[in-house]
Amino acid sequence: MSLHEEPQVNLTHEQLKFKEHTERAAHFIKIDLFRSAREEFKAALQYQPGDTNCLQQIAVMNANIARDRKTVLIVVPVVALIIVLVVLL
Repeated sequence: MSLHEEPQVNLTHEQLKFKEHTERAAHFIKIDLFRSAREEFKAALQYQPGDTNCLQQIAVMNANIARDRKTVLIVVPVVALIIVLVVLL
């Protein structure tokens, strides 16, 4: 056991799987992989249905995904325009 691991004291299978999914989601959030994080929170809900923290985090991930989508829809046409202008000049 490494120094950063906590002992798994008397966790049920459901609690252990829930914890695994939420921890994995937290790691995905740290590197801005919001879709993967959202899927991990959804998977965690299979082990603790209705968990308010997971439901809130799914909403946050959806907002982050929507924000990123808007950014891409703005940046890509601008970059394409710049490339076309450079090729034409």
